[in-house]
Amino acid sequence: MAEGSNDIQALISQMARLPGLGPRSARRVVLALIRRRSTQMTQLAALMARVAENSRECARCGNIGEAEICDICADPTRANGELCVVENVADLWAMERGRAFRGRYHVLGGTLSALDEVGPDELGIPRLISRVADERVVEVILALNATVEGQTTAHYIAEALAALPAPVTVTGLAHGVPIGGELDFLDDGTISAALRARRTL
Repeated sequence: MAEGSNDIQALISQMARLPGLGPRSARRVVLALIRRRSTQMTQLAALMARVAENSRECARCGNIGEAEICDICADPTRANGELCVVENVADLWAMERGRAFRGRYHVLGGTLSALDEVGPDELGIPRLISRVADERVVEVILALNATVEGQTTAHYIAEALAALPAPVTVTGLAHGVPIGGELDFLDDGTISAALRARRTL
């Protein structure tokens, strides 16, 4: 196997474009797959082909699944009036791993950014506001990242929701000290957020 082989080099180049993989990591992954091509590589290729053909965005919330409406939106037990707004599907999956939230989600697909010309319409915020009204949502949890863009987006959504005729409670995730975290290892912003989010014991 020559490193200059066209197909192999093309595969390495494609893998290197994936998040978290550079050229060196991509080479290692491709070499490992080639060594196990009769087991892992063929199975992976078949799975990737099926996912490419069958995966789609949920028409209601923006999650990724294999049906027009994802399992979370289709689950009647999750229609409890709580709607969690996240920036992307990875954030939704992170929330689901914790199994602490049992409502429904709405994926924005990013945050407001004047520099990148991403406005409310590009994020589908008007659709979110309509959904809150149509689904009789009583609480919207803005689980957006603690960045300037994330907080700007949260503020915009909160103001838009405040204009609805029916009152909606708008909450945000508390930001602060993680479980098991030691103060000495935390940055100043995290400590400040923890102080602001303090509660009575």
